[in-house]
This record gives sequence, structure tokens and C-alpha cells, in this order.
Amino acid sequence: MPDTAAAHTSVCVLAAAASLVACYQLYRWRQQQHEHENEHEQTDPRPTRIARGVTALIGNTPLIRINSLSDATGCEVLGKAEFLNPGGSSKDRIALYLIERAEERGDLHPHTQSCIFEGTSGSTGISLAMVARAKGYGCHIVMPSDQAIEKSQLLERHGATVERVAPCSIVDANNFVNVARRRAQTYGADDPSGQRRGYFVDQFENPLNAEAHYRTTAPEILRQTGGRIDAFVHGSGTGGTIAGVARFLRPRVPHLRCFLADPQGSGLANKVNHGVMYSDSEREGSRRRQQVDTLVEGVGLNRMTRNFARLFGTDGACALDGAVTVSDRDAVRMSRWLMANDGLFVGSSASINCVAALSIARKLGPGHTIVTILADSGQRHLTKFWNDDAMAGLGHTTAAPESLDDFDQLL
Repeated sequence: MPDTAAAHTSVCVLAAAASLVACYQLYRWRQQQHEHENEHEQTDPRPTRIARGVTALIGNTPLIRINSLSDATGCEVLGKAEFLNPGGSSKDRIALYLIERAEERGDLHPHTQSCIFEGTSGSTGISLAMVARAKGYGCHIVMPSDQAIEKSQLLERHGATVERVAPCSIVDANNFVNVARRRAQTYGADDPSGQRRGYFVDQFENPLNAEAHYRTTAPEILRQTGGRIDAFVHGSGTGGTIAGVARFLRPRVPHLRCFLADPQGSGLANKVNHGVMYSDSEREGSRRRQQVDTLVEGVGLNRMTRNFARLFGTDGACALDGAVTVSDRDAVRMSRWLMANDGLFVGSSASINCVAALSIARKLGPGHTIVTILADSGQRHLTKFWNDDAMAGLGHTTAAPESLDDFDQLL
């Protein structure tokens, strides 16, 4: 046990160090961008801009060319480097946006011992814990016990209370989301002043989730590409990113095509393509896990969230142009390919995005621009998705593929 604890501590320290390096890299990138903008203004005596706290570093992440995928397809395959946010993922955006809107409504007041509650697979919790600490709130996170242990460790280092519960269906009262909701409802009930409040973020159903990406992520993509974008592809956990980005870009880029990247075991791809929520793992006697039969964390569901439902009209028509289901096999192999050929150390959801982007680039043909999201890095997947022994135990090859021809054509 002491060896296990020490190993877990080492993993957490390494992950925290990697996060700090990522923050510094993002800071330097932004500083260089600012210096480039002012390179012809040599007489300007103003100092370099200073970020007002960690929350000021959220957003405005680089859009990078994924060279190996671009060169192989003749397309420009671009990834928005959301892992360079200070909390290490795209979830920083919704954490800040939802908390600030709650403050504006008067639902939250800093430094009143108020606490933010959420049910999450990990990344949203880490972002909430960071923003909560920066703004003067407590944070209580409820997460499924089958998620990578380093996510819990990172949450604890950010000062959050972490409650791990057994995975179960959303209709079960003990589902991690439902437990978080109950904890928020009872918190502060003994405070006669009413200032000590519990705030339940409700990322899956809160429409402000999609609004955060509509107002921040999508305009950045439009600006960074100059509107020259032919396809956008992304997975769906809460549905906030894909709904917000697609709804913003579609009217502004009329020819744009939007696709869902879905892990195996999720029913969302079938819902987009055929109007019915279903996956092969739903066959009687075939399901292995309570939520979605995949090793990919953070995306894929077998239910419609309020955010994802915004992509469907009252007649059931979907605003997306299609969906692709990515196997665990290809998700693992793409992560190793990107590290070997591009030096990109990405998490499981970014891997399925890149598999789908490769397939879409092949379908559209050379000369097109495809944008996807690199939601988080591999640093919070060290004990599972990036653990070669764990993957080998599940029957997955962890060596980098010799060629992109080894990946399935999904469209």
C-alpha cells in the first residue's frame, strides 16, 4: 500500500508539473503574439500586458496545425489547443462562465463559505476547483469511481472535496450527478443569514454551458481561421462545446459541415445519423459498464442532455451533418501516433476527435480545412488510457501505428 500511495503521489506531482509547464507555454505564446502585433511600434513605452490572476489566462488558446494528419491528407487539419488553458482543459471556459453568471444573478457571493458542487468525470471538476479557489469559494466534486485516480488527486491538490461513487445510471438516485445535486441542496441549510450557499453547476443540463462556447470558443475559431473552415468535428459529453460552436459558426460560414465524433458504446452517433438513441453495447447481456462501454473518458452518452438537444429542431432534424463512431482500438492508436509523429500528448477525447478528423479529411479530399478540439492532455490519463499495461490488459496494441492507413475509414 505505501508503494501504491507513493506511486499515486508521484503521478499527481508529474501531472501538476506538466500543467504548470503548459500554463507557461501558453503565457509565452500569448506574449509572443502581443510582441509580434507591436513589433513596428518601437517607441511604445508600455510594458507587456499582465494577466490579472489565473482566470485571465482562460481562453484565447492557439489553433495549431496537426502536421502528420495534414500532410497525409492534403488538408489543413487544425486542433484548438484547449489543453493549454491554466486548468488543463476546455472545461476552464464553462467553469469561469457559469460561476460568473451565478455571481451576476446573486446566487453566489465570494468569501461567504459558499461552495460549488458538481458531478463530473473529472475535467470540469478540476476547472471548477481552480476557479473556485481563485474566487473565494469551496468546491465539492462527485465523480464515478472508475475514472482515472489522478483526476481525484489533482482535484484534492486544488483544494476540492472529492467524493467517488459507484457508476450507475442517471435514473439512479446514487448517480454521481444526482448525488452532487443533493449535496448542494442541503449545504448551508443551517445558515440563518442565507449567505452560506451551495451552488449546483449542472453542466449537463445548464444551457449556459453551450453559451460559454458560443461566446468564447467559436468566435476564436472564426477569427483564427479567417472564416476559412470547411468542417468542424468534436465529441459530446455534456454537448456544450459542439452545440455552442456549431450554432455560432453555421450562420457565419454557410458551407460549413459539422460532425460528431462518438466513442464506441455511446448512442449519440446513432441518434444523429438515424434519429434513434442506440449502440451495439445496448444489446441484452452485452454491456460491461453502467454508462458507456468505452475506455474513453469525458465523452459519449446514451441519453440526450439539454445542451446536446439544442442541435435538434422540433421536427427532430439534426443540425449536424453526420456522426462517426470511433473504436477504442483506434482511439488508443491515434494517441500513440500523435505522440510519435507530432509530439502531441493528448487525452482520450482528443484522440477520438483526431480519428474522426482524419476520416472527414479523407472524405472531403485535399484542399479543405478541418478544425477539431484538443480538449485535454494525456497528463490526467496516466494510470488508464496512457498506461500501456492497462491497455494491453484490455487487448489494445500500444505501439504507434506504422501508417495512417491502419486506421478505419469511418465515412
